[in-house]
Amino acid sequence: MEQLAILMGAYFFIFAARVIDVSLDVLRILMLMRDRRILASVIGFFEVTVFVLALNEVLKGGLDDTAKILAYAGGFATGNYVGSIIENRLAMGYLSLQVFPPSELVQKFVTVLRQEGFGVTTVSGQGRDGERMILFVTLKRKNLNRAIGILNEMCPNVFFTISDARHIKGGVFPAPKGR
Repeated sequence: MEQLAILMGAYFFIFAARVIDVSLDVLRILMLMRDRRILASVIGFFEVTVFVLALNEVLKGGLDDTAKILAYAGGFATGNYVGSIIENRLAMGYLSLQVFPPSELVQKFVTVLRQEGFGVTTVSGQGRDGERMILFVTLKRKNLNRAIGILNEMCPNVFFTISDARHIKGGVFPAPKGR
């Protein structure tokens, strides 16, 4: 019975260690993408430490224990999922939102977005059916759902694209809540 408890503890350790190590990997890559190199290095130190401990546990006694391999793989998969949830909740960085509203709603979109504190730049473009106005909005990732909610409220079928804005300088952003 004691042997089974030790074995189950090893499986749990391998699984949990991989969840932690892969979640840290996701965060480390996020920090590198956001030019936070020192923080990425610190996270990387802990990530590799946990990785080596997990791998050591898997390799103890050879690779004959399929459950150890499954715990390792399951921890990896779960770690990716958990890391993506953490990354999503942190919502670090900025995005570029390009909105292509119907011609008759352009001014309404511009007015409402600006009233909500978003900076909006309009650019004239040429689409398949002629001239279109394109609205460029640079926003903090944590404000994305709010912006999409505004767009959907005004025109549920509005076409828009979202891309990562790696570096920005200046701009107009909504004030933090409570101010």
